[in-house]
Amino acid sequence: MMDRTQVAIIGAGPSGLLLSQLLQLCGIDSVVLERQSQEHVAARIRAGVLEQGTVELLRKAGVGQRLMGERLVHDGFELGFADRSFRVDLKRLTGHSVSVYGQAEITKDLIDARVAAGAALIHDVEQVAIEGFAGAKPTVRYRHRGHTREIGCDFIAGCDGYHGVCRSSIAPQDMNSFERTYPFGWMGVLADVPPANQELVYSHHPRGFALCSMRSTGRSRYYLQCARDETPQAWPDSRFWSELKARLPAGVAEAVCVGPSLEKSIAPLRSFVVEPMRFGQLFLVGDAAHIVPPTGAKGLNLAAADVRVLYLALAEYYRTGRRALLENYSQRCLARVWKAVRFSWWFTSITHKFSDDPFEHRLQLAELEYLTGSSAALCSLAENYVGLPFEESLEI
Repeated sequence: MMDRTQVAIIGAGPSGLLLSQLLQLCGIDSVVLERQSQEHVAARIRAGVLEQGTVELLRKAGVGQRLMGERLVHDGFELGFADRSFRVDLKRLTGHSVSVYGQAEITKDLIDARVAAGAALIHDVEQVAIEGFAGAKPTVRYRHRGHTREIGCDFIAGCDGYHGVCRSSIAPQDMNSFERTYPFGWMGVLADVPPANQELVYSHHPRGFALCSMRSTGRSRYYLQCARDETPQAWPDSRFWSELKARLPAGVAEAVCVGPSLEKSIAPLRSFVVEPMRFGQLFLVGDAAHIVPPTGAKGLNLAAADVRVLYLALAEYYRTGRRALLENYSQRCLARVWKAVRFSWWFTSITHKFSDDPFEHRLQLAELEYLTGSSAALCSLAENYVGLPFEESLEI
């Protein structure tokens, strides 16, 4: 016997859970399927810099109480280069701030909300297959605890990431993919030590990029540019802390507190966009449709922006029967996506080491000198960093 729902959501990361939560508040039924265990999903270490639009969307979804109580509000960030540090005053330049609150905490808040609501949230599923999304009656088939199940639905939301089943189910000739692979990755370390600075520090150095971030006042997250093919095992704690301090301005390096690492990982950097993001009754959301370098922390915020467009379009459809917002989903999302892709690429290009070419290095220093000496350039940087405004017309 086939189960039935209005929206089948593939993927129980922040975007899938947030979409399900917002739909429920609009009276729209959904089922969320996830191949990993709930514990695995909740423990993923990811970015935690939130634009104000993302914060407002989480509050609208009814999961903002702990966020508002525990977040760190940052009115600026530091740019390090040539052994000096320059503060970018986001609040003065744009009137807005960003919030630091870990993605793992967002996921926990959303899981708690879905469980409390008795929502259909199914982990540990296998062999997920989606069919019929080109027509009016899409279906999702999967195995769970040894049994094959099938769900009939009106729409499918592909929130299952870059390697998920949703995008891979689309015929290659029906989509265009755009990709830029960067010749390096990020080595990340999580440690229970106080942050080196009250705000994030992005540091350009001849040895490579470094970033000082945090999850709380007692837990820090640090990153170093490294080769794409390196492994965490090649970075014992002693090597990591030594290299981190070498790449930071002296004043910041002196403030770094070292300690045993809780987690280490290496992430390759890429830019990726697929067009369109809608295929009949299938909608790609977040990393399933686009990837940006983590420089500037746009990944989670872009996924939240996709969710906002999709949930409002679905709410409009179920309330009025009108499909205009659904049909314009790709256009509305991609307009924001490409601006974030441009910003992430540009910010990466001026802060990372791409080669040993001294000409290139001099150009980067000239760019940073110009940026920090120009109010117009700083306003552009700050405007993109805090997040471009949403379309006011897209509201219900």
